[in-house]
Amino acid sequence: MAFPSPLVMLSVLAVAMASITFIATRDQAPTERRVDTATIASAEQSPSVEPEATPTETKAAKPKPRVQRGEVYVEVYNNSGIKGLAAATAARATGVGWSVVGEDNWQGLIPTSTVYFPPRLEAAGKQLALDLGIKRTAPAVGVMKRDRLTVILTADAPR
Repeated sequence: MAFPSPLVMLSVLAVAMASITFIATRDQAPTERRVDTATIASAEQSPSVEPEATPTETKAAKPKPRVQRGEVYVEVYNNSGIKGLAAATAARATGVGWSVVGEDNWQGLIPTSTVYFPPRLEAAGKQLALDLGIKRTAPAVGVMKRDRLTVILTADAPR
């Protein structure tokens, strides 16, 4: 008894997958949309002789939510050979109102001092960077906790 070659088996599998995909997607509506050129042409017509009245009521600009420094946890890590850099930076952050909950050394390659933030704390991360004079912010990655800001300092950290 001879078994079919792997190429024949792969070809049969490819045809079967294509058939299943065709059957699964044949009843879906097309994703293309028709552009109505009459609407576009009417929008490009010259303005009428009488100017239209402009509404005098304007919406008030929604104020940006302020960052509550004391309600945001911060961890500070030293990724440089400068002794006490994390402690000094943590003291500065605490001095302006941030809740520093930890400081330690960081092992890894960080190109420049950075404030890392989880998505919901992006505004707070940018504010902390401004408060500490750090130029780089980035979304939290890897083992960083997602409920706080993480500051990793390198030799270029402001002192």
